[in-house]
Amino acid sequence: MHMSRLSRSEPFLIVTFGVLSFFILILLIPIASIFLFFKPSIAEKVFMGQELAGEVRDALITTLEASLISTLILTVLGIPSAYYLARKEFRGKSAIEGFLDVPLAVPHTVAGIMVLTGFGRRGLLGPLTATIGLRICDSFWGIVAAMLFVSSPLMIDTVKAGFYSINPMLEAVSRSLGASAMDTFFKITLPLAWKSIVAGVILSWARALSEVGSILVVAYFPKTINILILEFLNEFGLPYAVALAVPYLLLTLALFIVLRFFVGQRFSLY
Repeated sequence: MHMSRLSRSEPFLIVTFGVLSFFILILLIPIASIFLFFKPSIAEKVFMGQELAGEVRDALITTLEASLISTLILTVLGIPSAYYLARKEFRGKSAIEGFLDVPLAVPHTVAGIMVLTGFGRRGLLGPLTATIGLRICDSFWGIVAAMLFVSSPLMIDTVKAGFYSINPMLEAVSRSLGASAMDTFFKITLPLAWKSIVAGVILSWARALSEVGSILVVAYFPKTINILILEFLNEFGLPYAVALAVPYLLLTLALFIVLRFFVGQRFSLY
């Protein structure tokens, strides 16, 4: 009976394999083609030349620093927030979870406008940010704010899924043995959810690294590497943009390779 069912499912598996192969091909063509357009001589001018190397270095440092800071802030805020959402049921929870996912749904330029209207000089909290000396428009912290805003759902949803996967009875047993809620969280829950936390950190960092649309609106200066790639495309043409984009692409691929093999190939967001 088992062999009969398996044989009947083989045509369907062949079809799904064909669809998967076609889908992989669609994604592979752009990824492979960018390496074919990569010219080492132009890359040398971009990364070693006196005219461009300094600007590229500054943009790369700005991008890495801003993305790491936004990810660190998200980690500190996201883990306890995700835990509360995973463990507590309350009226309006679905609305709050939907609200937290808004940055995933809005266009990137709209996300930038939302950050400006919230924290910019003329925004809702503009007087407060001005009082504490925190400038958002065309500033490093504006880049951090834009990155944090667009990548926050990935952190919350990924970590929350990890907490959902942990049996609450384990926490109940720990509490029944006299452990406090905080001790239980740090000694039981957090170690069991480490894969989801690592995945959330990597995904939110990768999302911050890739952001460009909202940063164009919030803080064109100081330039991030993504904005510099656009400038190279407009001013020097495709080969220069490719020369700058390929190392960035390799970094992104490395992040997701780490995500799949360090966290686990069968890891899923939901």
